[in-house]
Amino acid sequence: MIVMRLNKFLASVGVASRRKCDEIILAGEVSVNGKPVTELGTQINENKDIIIYKEKTLKLPSEFFYLKLNKPKGYICSASDDKGRKTVFDIVKIPNVRLFTVGRLDYNTEGLLLITNDGQMAQSLIHPSFDIEKEYYCTIEGEIKQSELAVLSAGVVENGVRMPKAKITVIKATKKAGGKIEKTRLSIKINEGQNRQIRRMFEAIGKDIVLLKRVAIGEIKLGGLQRGEFKKLSKKEMEVLGLGE
Repeated sequence: MIVMRLNKFLASVGVASRRKCDEIILAGEVSVNGKPVTELGTQINENKDIIIYKEKTLKLPSEFFYLKLNKPKGYICSASDDKGRKTVFDIVKIPNVRLFTVGRLDYNTEGLLLITNDGQMAQSLIHPSFDIEKEYYCTIEGEIKQSELAVLSAGVVENGVRMPKAKITVIKATKKAGGKIEKTRLSIKINEGQNRQIRRMFEAIGKDIVLLKRVAIGEIKLGGLQRGEFKKLSKKEMEVLGLGE
């Protein structure tokens, strides 16, 4: 018998964070056994009760999947797209399993993306309190000055608001035949993941990004995964996320 609070159930099946699920319940958008429910403390029995949200009957997964994908450019991190663009779920498919991404990478960013059907785990990992460091490799046109690195590290000010600090390291500068720097490759480590944060950082200092790739989420590394490849997390990676037995 699986008895739990309704908001926990909704978060576990990937509807939203618990706080957002509270708002959904208060708005009367969820029904239990055919009746709208607005009480936050409502308890449900997943084995007996029928829970419906947006005309869909929700069920806890019988098995949890924890995957990592090397997302290629040109894919979005949604189940569908009104513009007809490809989604990561055109790549990662498990029959009869509803998957969702842990956070997002934008359309033109590639690299490490976690995918699961464990909604509660996904919401925990993207919550600011988890404070997990993410590393990206970024290639820009031309060179970058020490003064510009200092601005990026301290946090770029955008529309009067300072963005989070970043750890920036120059990996390699590629020179043209004449000795002028053509491209610069950098490692960027950030703890917060604001929308398009790294692209906005470089836009603020007038730099064009050629390639942006996420290579690590905490201790979870992209490793040797090729573009478009995915696999289950290892036992060690599961333990890092607190999912070990």
